[in-house]
Amino acid sequence: MSEDSPLHEAAETFDSETLDLLATEQEVDIETWSPTGTAHRAVIWVVVADGVPYIRSYVGRNARWYREIRGEPHGAIHVADRRIPIRAVPADDAVAVAAYSSAVQIKYAGHPATGAMIRPEVLETTLRLEPDQAP
Repeated sequence: MSEDSPLHEAAETFDSETLDLLATEQEVDIETWSPTGTAHRAVIWVVVADGVPYIRSYVGRNARWYREIRGEPHGAIHVADRRIPIRAVPADDAVAVAAYSSAVQIKYAGHPATGAMIRPEVLETTLRLEPDQAP
């Protein structure tokens, strides 16, 4: 992969231990915030493609967690007794969308919900995760 690839656009990256954890955990909780400041959590899938973690909403833009993280891009991933502060950045370019779609089909091969994650109507909800400072 070349340095000018869209997958290299992330300003910051997670350490290898965190990337390995995100790549192997089947489900994580995402912590988001409502406009009034109420914290919410939802169970989501995360994949790592070429060292970049991605998430996507199988419900599309109507999922509460997706609306909230788009309104306030700072949140957290809860996994294996860790709270990982994140910033979610839109990643709806063709390369990122394809990277997520490929990675989710490999990681969740045989899972009945995998097909829902690659439907055309949800592709635009692909988000790249970057490390953030703990709020």
